Amino acid sequence: MKRNILKQLSLLALASVMTSGLCAAEEQVMANGVKLIDPEVTGEEEAVLTQAPHVPPPITRKHATKVVVHLEVREVTKRLADGVEYVFWTFGGDVPGSFIRIREGDQVEFYLNNHQGNKMPHNIDLHAVTGPGGGATSSFTAPGYSSRFSFKALNPGLYVYHCATAPVGMHVANGMYGLILVEPKEGLPPVDREYYVMQGEFYTMGKYAEEGLQYFDMAKAVDERPPYVVFNGSVGALVGDKALTAKVGERVRLFIGNGGPNLVSSFHVIGEIFDNVYQEGGSQVTHNVQTTMIPAGGASIVDFKVEVPGTYILVDHSLFRAFNKGAIGMLKVEGAENSIVYTGKEVDAVYLGKAVDSGSEQRVAQLKEAVEVEIRENPKIAKLTKEIQMTKGKDVFMQTCFVCHQANGEGIPEQIPPLAKSDYFANMTDDEAIHIVIAGRSGEVVVNGKKYNGVMTPLNYLTDDQIANVLTYVRNSFGNEGGVISADAVKRVRATIAPPTTTSQFE
Repeated sequence: MKRNILKQLSLLALASVMTSGLCAAEEQVMANGVKLIDPEVTGEEEAVLTQAPHVPPPITRKHATKVVVHLEVREVTKRLADGVEYVFWTFGGDVPGSFIRIREGDQVEFYLNNHQGNKMPHNIDLHAVTGPGGGATSSFTAPGYSSRFSFKALNPGLYVYHCATAPVGMHVANGMYGLILVEPKEGLPPVDREYYVMQGEFYTMGKYAEEGLQYFDMAKAVDERPPYVVFNGSVGALVGDKALTAKVGERVRLFIGNGGPNLVSSFHVIGEIFDNVYQEGGSQVTHNVQTTMIPAGGASIVDFKVEVPGTYILVDHSLFRAFNKGAIGMLKVEGAENSIVYTGKEVDAVYLGKAVDSGSEQRVAQLKEAVEVEIRENPKIAKLTKEIQMTKGKDVFMQTCFVCHQANGEGIPEQIPPLAKSDYFANMTDDEAIHIVIAGRSGEVVVNGKKYNGVMTPLNYLTDDQIANVLTYVRNSFGNEGGVISADAVKRVRATIAPPTTTSQFE
């Protein structure tokens, strides 16, 4: 009788432990059936999580503690590029996922919460975890549920985390990755600014810049043919008014990750040399590095001092990814000139791409709304207006054409002929202009009385709409006066041109 009463009391005590939320028993680690308390851990704190490009503040405490992390999985439809939307699977609502900062020796109590509105189960594999699946085996979570596991941060470094639910590549390709920093016990050397940058590729059914809601394309992912390679989850996430900033004389640290799922990143900042590189996010430091390789599922820490003002361009130095797929960003540095370090004309617009005109997307949306109102009142109005074509065409020009022809259309003396007030362009038929854009041209031309002898590369990867829009923009800009070129006209001319002998990387 006494034994039964004791058994019942034990069961009641166990039930109390299981239902009372956070309690003393939950702070203990089970090992071989024995409850262990980490003697190195003192106190408890809630982790500060930030979204890219922001980073939580450096850790100043000198002891290990228990850190509680709450990370929510959200499946959200967001902008991938101007006019392009995608259903992202995210840790924290954005791509990349929330930045997590802890200290070597910390005991981490990790909660993965799968939002009830999601459609898929998810888990998390943190490369900072020593244990099966990096936590993935303990965190498989259905929509509307929460999972918890704990781990000790044994190794300092910068680590990737990602979803590891099958098919793993698809979950990662949809944006399920982020960074966790385990600061060494002695901390990192102090700097003035820290930023979070993470590269990833997206495999859409449509080509690059093809508008509308895009869906994941498994065939392109398996073949490793991404239409998009971007920083921080979208084209233009780090340009214009979203650029990183610093002041002359400051030391900047970048925590850089590569979510992949397939490509190796060749990370480079145009106009800077990395003073210190923590290779692959580890403890080994290399100095005076121009470009650092970051494998898929890997990371790196770089820092450098900015000596002169200007705009520094962040790229994946696999350059077609930067200038044709979106892997481009900016660091804007303000301060006094230093002609000893650098002298010459600072060209602030070079390689900025489509996002130079940061207000274009909003302007196009306003114009489309106005057109839709007119369509409702007059069904015959069914095509884009000339103004919309020019606005879209300017985006294409600033992404593709302006490096050679310059933003003002003046070209480069003795090298690239001008488009501004060009008699050569004015006397060209629409079909001739379309043909040159698609097929390119080479040889001598005379423009406004001056001879030029060069090569224009084919832009056959542009869509019919993009070619029509950019030609309409040039026809009616830079002092030129012309009409509207239609996508149907481009399609007709394209059909007369023999296709290239190699497959376009944009298909």
